Amino acid sequence: MIHTIENKYLRVRVKEFGAELNSLYNKSNHTEYLWQGDPDIWSGQSPVLFPIIGRLKNDLYTVGGKEYSMPKHGLARKRPFTLTQHTDTSFTFTQTEDEETLQKYPFRYRLSLSFFIEEKKLTVEHQVENTNECEMYFSIGAHPAFNCQIGDIISFEKNETLQTQMLDLTESLRLSETKPILNNEKNIIITEHTFDQDALIFTGYRSKSVILHADGGARDIHFTFESPYLGIWAKPGAPYVCLEPWCGVNDSTTSNGIFEHKEGIISLAPGKTYTMRWTAEL
Repeated sequence: MIHTIENKYLRVRVKEFGAELNSLYNKSNHTEYLWQGDPDIWSGQSPVLFPIIGRLKNDLYTVGGKEYSMPKHGLARKRPFTLTQHTDTSFTFTQTEDEETLQKYPFRYRLSLSFFIEEKKLTVEHQVENTNECEMYFSIGAHPAFNCQIGDIISFEKNETLQTQMLDLTESLRLSETKPILNNEKNIIITEHTFDQDALIFTGYRSKSVILHADGGARDIHFTFESPYLGIWAKPGAPYVCLEPWCGVNDSTTSNGIFEHKEGIISLAPGKTYTMRWTAEL
């Protein structure tokens, strides 16, 4: 089922399954800004990444000495959510564990995705609540895909000197090598080869936002994020780009498999909540 909120400027639609953003429509210029999915290219639109981001080494990890297996990007995106709050301009979707998830991820949780619109801005809030009596470990990330074309530009808020972490293209694991992308610059121009080596994975940036200049500036998106990692990805040559705030990162080839040792992992005390937000303003 797909649910809708709207105001004078925007119409936003979200699927109950996976709490996946389905549409970001600008009423002012009658334009869809979100990639609509194509199974021949990439069927996703905006998957929720929880409780891991990317891939685990051998798809395995251990907690308390016990080994578990989890697929790429975790469990939440392939499970239903429940609509728990709905107004004209906001809604919240919530997911909790079940016996099947506990076989793959041994923690109980309450994961809520809230969507708010104000004028031409969409705010998305990811909130994780630890409902265990022990510390829990997780990563949380977003993966929204926006329509764009070859030649469009991603512009950081500030001049940045950044290198992308390189990936093993077979296992999607981080390598020790890095590749320079920006040298005291702001702009990444999207070409047919920008994503030949998979996603760009950045950390250590000073910017808190980027602007996607699409269609020569006719469809700009001002994207803000609160995360220690930023992934940027598309299938090479595809007419979209994903801007991905990550609180966590995929395993490296040297990962030891112990979940609490995983780079970027979040530790959350019983009864506490963790919140990550991003916005897209048209």
